[in-house]
Amino acid sequence: MAATSTEKSSVSSSLTNPFNFSSDPPPKLVLSENQLFYCSDAIKSFKEKTRSPDKIEKEFDIPKEFDHLELQDVATESCKEALRDVNRRKNRYKSIIPFDKTRVVLKSSEVTRSSGSDYINASFAEVGSGESVSRCIATQGPLPETYEDFWEMVIQYHCPVIVMLTQLFDDGKIVKCGDYFTSEDKPREFGNIHVTTKWTRTTDTFLVLSCLEVKYKQSEEPSHSVLHIQYLEWPDMGVPDGTLEIREIVKRIYHIPPVLGPIVVHCSAGVGRTGAFCTILNTIQRILDGNMTALNLSDTVSIFRSQRIGMVQTKEQYSFCYNVLIDELEDLTSNNNL
Repeated sequence: MAATSTEKSSVSSSLTNPFNFSSDPPPKLVLSENQLFYCSDAIKSFKEKTRSPDKIEKEFDIPKEFDHLELQDVATESCKEALRDVNRRKNRYKSIIPFDKTRVVLKSSEVTRSSGSDYINASFAEVGSGESVSRCIATQGPLPETYEDFWEMVIQYHCPVIVMLTQLFDDGKIVKCGDYFTSEDKPREFGNIHVTTKWTRTTDTFLVLSCLEVKYKQSEEPSHSVLHIQYLEWPDMGVPDGTLEIREIVKRIYHIPPVLGPIVVHCSAGVGRTGAFCTILNTIQRILDGNMTALNLSDTVSIFRSQRIGMVQTKEQYSFCYNVLIDELEDLTSNNNL
């Protein structure tokens, strides 16, 4: 769906974020000869593994065992901040809390932090490094009492994109995430923060895209622009029917320079669907960067689980990562001469 002229002008008005967000379909990547070979090798490797479901099942069991060890550590010294009395109410689920070593720390400021604590249930998630590999923040779906904390994090860490992989309610009953972003004709206020929706569009694949501008009330600093991407059809503990929608999100992030800031990814707990998406994005970016250690998904998930409990929760989600990777790499290499 094409962006209107009004939309384009409003997006261009952002002074703190040099990237112009648009609801236009992202352009296809033009790969170098080396990148084409990297992708080709990865396709062969991933397809070989998917021919043997038993191998994938065993792969998943390796990080799952590791995750069990980390879950035991929750009651010890590894999650002290999350378990402080003042912070417990900020955790959506008692068993999904960030490790002290990888948690996102909110910075103190006289014009912000009305809630006082530097704690948010969010973790840095990264494997590999380089100018072409995005850093992610994996976090839970915000609670009403953490809306301000969430937007503090987005502003302070200059996050250009939020990927939301959940509905607000499951089957219209169970709350999976608080409504921290929607607005109609006026800004929403969360403590010291204004959040304004500049435009909202739904793509042909039913992704809901919104350009949001976030600003401190008491600051003269310009607004921070964020592209919010919501995908409603990924069921909790399950997988989507196809790979197209997830690949569309990844395609949009290709064109977001990692130097702008980390990508925020959340579902409800911020580990299952979130972990799978982080694995998919990180793996593709590392392959395009020539880092072929990315072919070992088990290692990638294990590293993510050392940074946040339970990343990629089910065998089905782990297999889905392979399906998305194969489809996306084949699409990247289509219409190119290998």
